[in-house]
Formats: sequence, structure tokens, C-alpha cells
Amino acid sequence: MATPPHATTPTLVRTNSGLAIQAGSASPIPIRHIIGIGRNYAEHAKEQAADIPERPMIFTKSPMTAALDGDDIVIPKVCQDREQVDFEAELAVIIGTQPDGRPVRDVSQADALGCIIGYCCGNDVSARWWQKEGSGGQFCRGKSFDTFCPLGPRIATPDQIPDPQALQVTCRVNGQVMQDAPTSQMIFPIARLISDCSQGTTLLPGTVIMSGTPGGVGMARKPPIYLKHGDTVEVEISKIGVLRNKVRME
Repeated sequence: MATPPHATTPTLVRTNSGLAIQAGSASPIPIRHIIGIGRNYAEHAKEQAADIPERPMIFTKSPMTAALDGDDIVIPKVCQDREQVDFEAELAVIIGTQPDGRPVRDVSQADALGCIIGYCCGNDVSARWWQKEGSGGQFCRGKSFDTFCPLGPRIATPDQIPDPQALQVTCRVNGQVMQDAPTSQMIFPIARLISDCSQGTTLLPGTVIMSGTPGGVGMARKPPIYLKHGDTVEVEISKIGVLRNKVRME
């Protein structure tokens, strides 16, 4: 299965089993796996009083977290006993196959960008108590509630973004800028992330890599700012557009 040709711009679509990538008349490619990257901007590590990692910090999110531009971010009842749901604006990378059609496994950094279907805005919504305390120190639970990974508003193809380290990532909550940083500040660039994630592990077509968030998240502010019912969260990335979602209590 080859990466969809750039002449046919891929789009995010909803199917009976979740979100998928549609390219031309080919069958949609389901979003099979969402990989998160922690502390990939020095300012984000600093605001947590945490060390800068020596290797990419990798965690996972359920594919059912994926939501479209305009969908509600739904705070489930299990997250409503305390304020804890946070925003994280990120560049999302959608994986296809290697240029020759082989699966993405053990790719080098030099070849990694050739394995990308496209890029979109992403929001790694996080329930901080579940992330930090409620799951034995594992991130997955706090990152994996339904709707906790909006993606969109479109997929920008690699020819439209020749250098993913030359973009600006901005997050606004109710119009107020919370995060604003260039992707050049990533500790581990996109090519390194793809290469590292693929070592010994096949990245199936439809895998999404969330490349990390800049400083400015709600939990690090004084006082903290957490998402509440009726809020509007916007993630804007240059050359891609604005991902916009409202927040709703279940």
C-alpha cells in the first residue's frame, strides 16, 4: 500500500469505526495508532521543572481520542470531580508508507520525511490528575478519553510543507493566546521522531505522531487554567490553518 499521491489531497473523514484519511477513490486509511511525544520543547520541560529528555519521551493515545475540527471536546464524568483538563497545541504528523510502498519500519532520519502523508493541527487534550496520579504514573489513561485528540482543519501535504521545522504553533483559549512558538524549537525534529518511533516497530499507515507541545499549558500557569464548559480552543499552525473546538461537559 503506497502513500496516497500528493496530487490527490487527503482529507480527514469520519467512518463507523472512527476517523480515517481519505485520498481519492482508495479506501479510507483508518487512524490506527496515535503516538504522543512528551517534553519536546525546552520551555515546556522548564515550566514543569522537569529535565530535558535525552531521547524522545514516547507515550500512546487511544485512536478513539481522534476528533474533527468543529467537534466538541467532551469532558467525561470521570474527569469532573476536579478541574484538570488541559490543552496542548501540537503539530500532528500522519504516517503512510515508505516511497517504495514498504511499511515504515527501521527508517533512517534521512528517509523519514518521505514516509509522511501530511500534517495537521492537533490538540493533545490531557486530564492531568489521571495523567499524573490516577494511573500509576502512566500517561495513557489521562490522554486517552474520547475526543481528547482533535485533528484538522485539513491535511497539508509534504509538498506544501517542505520543512516542518519552519512553522509557528499557536494556541488560543477564548481568544487569549496561551502558547506561541516555532517548531524550530523542538528538541527532537520530526525526522528524528519518525525514525526513533520506527526502530523495531512497524508504524502502520494512518499512524499519527503528535510532536510535542510548547510552553504555556494550563497546568503550569499561576493560577492554573483548565478547560471548562463553553470554552473555545483554537490551535493554529502556519501553512495549515486553525483547528477550532468547543468544550462540553458530558
